[in-house]
Amino acid sequence: MSGPRGDISRFLDDVRRARSEVGHIVEERLREFLANRKSEESLFSELCFCLLTANFSAEGGIRIQREVGDGFLTLPKDELVKKLRSLGHRYPEARAEYIVLARKLYGRLSSILNELSDPLRAREWLVKNVKGLGYKEASHFLRNVGCLDLAILDRHILRYMKERGFIDEIPRSLSGARYLKLERTFRAMAEKVGMKPGELDLYIWYLKTGKVLK
Repeated sequence: MSGPRGDISRFLDDVRRARSEVGHIVEERLREFLANRKSEESLFSELCFCLLTANFSAEGGIRIQREVGDGFLTLPKDELVKKLRSLGHRYPEARAEYIVLARKLYGRLSSILNELSDPLRAREWLVKNVKGLGYKEASHFLRNVGCLDLAILDRHILRYMKERGFIDEIPRSLSGARYLKLERTFRAMAEKVGMKPGELDLYIWYLKTGKVLK
């Protein structure tokens, strides 16, 4: 793969600074992601978190994930709608519908991920079979359960890529083909610093927000 265009020098400086400041926190997050793979409950909870974060904030998704807990599996749809609305989600009806529909996968997620060991195949399967998951959300889920090979191209990452000259513009919408093209650029950036895309994401997210979340 050819190297990425853009301001490589500033990019390398940015990553070095981020690693020195929050490298220990990022390493802790990566261990947490691997731990999520160990139980069906954790897998399903992360799937619901990623369904919630589409067009919503990661911090809001984390707060709701913590508050709802087992309710992702047990609450009737109308009660889940009320819960999400009371916790401030922008789209409580749609997200409750997606979560209830995703319950059919509970008990199968671990075996599905083991069978679809290639991350690209796993993402394609998720996008096709989980209502509410696009490429970004499916990539986010896979990263949060230990697969670091995919890029999570949210607005913070795309803004950074544009600021450093790796892309010319931030697209208003991301089709599958456009997502894959931008992901190739991000993969090249990750290779430049000897990281997997899912790890580099955490550092760039920190550079743009001052936080290391998930």
